[in-house]
Amino acid sequence: MTRADYYAVLFAALLLPYLYISQWTGDEAGINATIMNGGETTQVSLAHDHTYEIDGALGTSIIKIEGGKIRFAASPCLGKQCIHSGWLQHAGEFAACLPNRISVAVLGEEPRFDSINF
Repeated sequence: MTRADYYAVLFAALLLPYLYISQWTGDEAGINATIMNGGETTQVSLAHDHTYEIDGALGTSIIKIEGGKIRFAASPCLGKQCIHSGWLQHAGEFAACLPNRISVAVLGEEPRFDSINF
């Protein structure tokens, strides 16, 4: 390797942590959340504590809002991945109960992602 190659590797090694921190760490707190149930969309505020019971394809999912965070508290699906996703509080975070056709997305001032595909 030449001296220029060493400089290029060093430059890349120093640039990667900066890019990771500036592009991937969105710590913006969520303001609102969108609860999607099949074709219906409901926007809720994260400022007030509340519990929602949403009827889906399999049964009723319970979604809780506490302290500016939102989560699936209970759901009738088998894998319970929606519940295991835990509390969502940053803009751009997303949880879904696909068998029950219910999803939750946290919204902020600026969107973190252009789109999310499954």
